[in-house]
Amino acid sequence: MLYFNYHIRRCSMGKIEITLLPEKESLERLLYRLPGNHSRREFIQAEIFKATAGKRGEERLYRKLIEFETEEQYRFLKNVCLSRGQWKIQMDGLLLTERGAIVIESKNISGQLYFDDKTGEFSRTNTEGVKTIMDDPTTQLNKHIRFLTLFFKQQKIDLPISGIVVFTAKHCEFLAKPEHHHICKTYQLVDYLFHIIQEFPLKHTPYDLSEIQKLLEQSRAPYERKPLCHLYSIEETELLMGIFCKSCKSLNMTRKHKKGWVCANCQAVDPLAFRHTIQEYFSLINTHLSNRQLRKFCKLESPYVTSRLLAAYELESAGALRNRTYSIKKKD
Repeated sequence: MLYFNYHIRRCSMGKIEITLLPEKESLERLLYRLPGNHSRREFIQAEIFKATAGKRGEERLYRKLIEFETEEQYRFLKNVCLSRGQWKIQMDGLLLTERGAIVIESKNISGQLYFDDKTGEFSRTNTEGVKTIMDDPTTQLNKHIRFLTLFFKQQKIDLPISGIVVFTAKHCEFLAKPEHHHICKTYQLVDYLFHIIQEFPLKHTPYDLSEIQKLLEQSRAPYERKPLCHLYSIEETELLMGIFCKSCKSLNMTRKHKKGWVCANCQAVDPLAFRHTIQEYFSLINTHLSNRQLRKFCKLESPYVTSRLLAAYELESAGALRNRTYSIKKKD
C-alpha cells in the first residue's frame, strides 16, 4: 500500500501492537532516509518498482482465481508459510481439491521468456534485447512440492500434489516452456487448474478439506523478514535520522504534549509518527532496539521520555535497566 493504515490494534493489556511495515512502505522509508548522493538510491528505487509490480501481479492472479469454481469441495489459501526445523517455505498460493493439492507460484517477469530443457536454465530478454539468465522458477516450485509431500506424509494425509508457475506480467512471451512442468500466464490459469485436477486419480472417499485447511493454518510459521539494511548491506550510520513526516517527506517531526507530533517544516500533525518510527527501526535497522538506539534514530534527547513512550507499545523486553532491549512480540 502506498498510504499508511492508521488502524491501531491493542492487546488485552491495552498496549498498542507493533508489526513490521509492509515491504513496499519499508523500501520507501529506506529511500527517504538515504542521502541524495547515496550509491544505493537507484537500486532501492528499482526494488520499489519491483515490489509494486509484484503486488499488482499477485492481485491479478487472485482476481483470476475468482473464476475457479467446481461442484467438488475446494479451498484456496494465500501466502502459506510452513517450516520443518530450519527449512522454511512460503507458497504464494495453495489450492486444495478433493483429488489433490496444487502449489501456485506467482512470477512477475516481463519480456521474452525461455526455458532450456537441456541445460535447465531460464532466461529473459527485455524490450531492449538484453538477455538475462535468471533462477528457474520451477526449481522453487519443486522445492515447495517436496516440502508439502513430506508435511502431508507426516500428517498421514494421502493427497497427491502438483504445481504450476503463473507469470503475472501483462507483457511476457514464452519462447520455450519446460516439457514436464505446468507454466502459464494469468489469463490461462483457470483452464490449467482444471487440467491438472483431471490428472489426479479419483478418490472414493475424499478428505475433509476444512480439516486440512485448519491443520495448515495451525502449522503456519511466521514469515521472517530481514531488516533492509542487513539485506542490502547498508550501515545505520549512512541513514538520515529523525522522525518522518508523511506530508512533506522530511525528518523533522517534534513532540508536542497535546497535539502529538508536529512537523517543524510544514506544521503537519501526526499522532502516530512515533509508532511508525518504531516500525521503521525494526523494518530497516535491526530486530532489537534499545532506548539509546531509538533516541539516536529519532533524534530524541531524554531517555526518560523515550522510556515512557516505549511503554505504550506491546514489545518483548530482555535485560534490565540500561541493558534492556526491545523486540516485536511474537504471536502465540
